[in-house]
Amino acid sequence: MTNLSEGARAKLERLAAYLERNADRLTIDADVHPSDRAALPEAHVARMAGDPNYYHTRPILSDELVGIMDLAGVDMALCWQNPGVLEYTDDRAENDRRLTGANARIAALAEVHPERIIPAGWTDPKALGLEGALALARRCVEEFGMPVVKMNPAQNAFPITDSRVVAVVDEIAAMGAVPAFHFGSDTEFTPTEGLIEIAEHLGDHPVIAVHMGGGGGHFVEAEPVYQSARQAGLDHPNIFYALSAKRDVHMASALITYAAAGAPAQTQIAVASDAPYGDMIFQFGGFRALFDRLADGATYPDSRLRDAPDLFDPACVQRFMGGNVARLVAETCRRVLGAIPK
Repeated sequence: MTNLSEGARAKLERLAAYLERNADRLTIDADVHPSDRAALPEAHVARMAGDPNYYHTRPILSDELVGIMDLAGVDMALCWQNPGVLEYTDDRAENDRRLTGANARIAALAEVHPERIIPAGWTDPKALGLEGALALARRCVEEFGMPVVKMNPAQNAFPITDSRVVAVVDEIAAMGAVPAFHFGSDTEFTPTEGLIEIAEHLGDHPVIAVHMGGGGGHFVEAEPVYQSARQAGLDHPNIFYALSAKRDVHMASALITYAAAGAPAQTQIAVASDAPYGDMIFQFGGFRALFDRLADGATYPDSRLRDAPDLFDPACVQRFMGGNVARLVAETCRRVLGAIPK
């Protein structure tokens, strides 16, 4: 039984109720990494002040985020800490202190903006050790009220199928929460076969795979990962993809593939920006323009739409733009609360 604090219980109940009430209208960015100004390493502060062309890992500051969301037409953002500004040490206890603080700041941001921010946690079985990673996962859910907890095998060089990772996945799932991964073609640590192994290990329990095989891989080298990731989701209904940091033509093709596949595939994918690694305004402007064209299936240059020119009707588009994330997170909150079986 999940040992939820009263504060976490109230947060999860409030979030679930809001998402259930508004799923059919919300636009949600499913992958955002805000940072607090006061917690930035000095090197990042100096570069932000002195180099306007500095963009790789250039933080989106928490006090800027809602304004950027407004400009992008984004109602809510699924937020986790930014690994690009979290500096690990050789001391596991210090790493725990730093990552716990980063998670606490995401939780605090959601407290200030409960109808704009969906808080998600982050743990790391290599930087913290297994026991530290398990404890932080529990704290993310039970104290901070986070329905999703992420790991990033690429960031700290550990295989997605490492026994420590599986143990943390099991702990997250046992609480009713959803494990999430950076799943990209940028390193050897997250092959599609590894994601499939995790998905099959979880059975019917969902897992979020952020980037759908993108995440910074070279276009040519990423191609087989893009293709195998697409099929993996069709074969495993418990895989949920946040579509970010991926070649744009593949994002368009993935959306068409999952729309054309019908249920449950139409509920397994959602658009996202990976801000600050992607520009939220640019990405959501592009998604809207794409969906406008896909809605005119008779003229869009993809043969799969010839027999289904009305496939991207408003309901389908809304699922991808926010409804799928809203329903996944709301259901997860209810599972953590014990309202539905784990």
